[in-house]
Amino acid sequence: MSTPTSTSTTSSISSTAGRTQAAAPIPTDVQTLPFAKAINAGLRAALGGDDKVLLMGEDIGPLGGVFRVTDGLQASFGADRVVDTPLAESGILGTAIGLALRGYRPVCEIQFDGFIFPAFDQITTQLAKMHYRSRGRLTVPVVVRVPYGGGIGAVEHHSESPEVLFAHTPGLRVVSPGSPQDAYTMIQEAIASPDPVLFFEPKGRYWEKGAVDLSAGPYGRRAAEQQGADADQQGAADEQSAGGQGDADEQPVRESITVREPVTVAEANGFATLNTAVVARPGTDLTLVAYGPTVATALKVAEAAASEGTSIEVVDLRSISPLDTDTVVESVRKTHRCVVVHEAPTFLGTGAEIAATVTERCFYDLEAPVLRVGGFHTPYPVAKIEHEYLPSLDRVLDAVDRSLAF
Repeated sequence: MSTPTSTSTTSSISSTAGRTQAAAPIPTDVQTLPFAKAINAGLRAALGGDDKVLLMGEDIGPLGGVFRVTDGLQASFGADRVVDTPLAESGILGTAIGLALRGYRPVCEIQFDGFIFPAFDQITTQLAKMHYRSRGRLTVPVVVRVPYGGGIGAVEHHSESPEVLFAHTPGLRVVSPGSPQDAYTMIQEAIASPDPVLFFEPKGRYWEKGAVDLSAGPYGRRAAEQQGADADQQGAADEQSAGGQGDADEQPVRESITVREPVTVAEANGFATLNTAVVARPGTDLTLVAYGPTVATALKVAEAAASEGTSIEVVDLRSISPLDTDTVVESVRKTHRCVVVHEAPTFLGTGAEIAATVTERCFYDLEAPVLRVGGFHTPYPVAKIEHEYLPSLDRVLDAVDRSLAF
């Protein structure tokens, strides 16, 4: 990722030797970034904006992770902020919980979706319940990054979609961005949130590019504001120098800083991106609900349907738990039809919850039953036939046609 020096601010970091040194400037402009690089930029902004943020995971240091999402972060922030851990998911989560209780904001990477299950006990019986068990006295702001979903031709345990297992557990936020911009903003809001967050990243979309406003998100805004303050300070210094006041050696020196104060709810804009669904494409004939890896598929479906005269509204959930049903319901009351698409099996999946809710709240508005398109109720297949398992353009269009036929 390019790093423009004209629109950035500098943070202070702790090196591997424990010394404080200037990190690379944090960019605050608009760039076109792949999905993975957008997450990298969000992590960089959070690391630079709060020295209590640290990353933990297998091979996330010099290697930058299997998908290179953390590439360059250890070189910038040191091995005590970007920590290579042993291959022990339960140990990673247990350590993160302890760090969170001591005031840190750990971000754990699970290398692949199917590897999260050794940590399932720590996540569902400790991380999810600590705040409730302590009657609100304790918070555990842990983020668990999970590359998930198919489409990369991987072997068993590398293409699963286990998000609903965690969404069913009270006390956990479960989110999945569908665009590079949301990935950048939502990873920052997840880190700033006082709640534990399961951050599911659609790895099949890691290389898709989009425009990203790097001044968005709580830490991105901090960097932009600091950059503006630095510019004002430098301008004042230049004016003083031009006026001939004082010697050059006496000019004020701009120091690198780290913002140590936690992000407030107001500063995070109420975690709006993390909490709410968004209409990714407006339409009038049918509501197509998606999240994470299927958002891009849904948009392609809407484009294909438009060529045949059908107007599809695409709703990107962004958050699976809590679920913004109001946005979905508002859309369905306008279009009178709904299709839900996700890669996870449809049996007892997120789509089932949405279908039940829409039916309850929009019963007299619906002109067709709510349909679901997703994975089948089988273990994830071998790579050669995963295209038969995943919700493809044709499978979703078939559901659209069936809904419109009622």
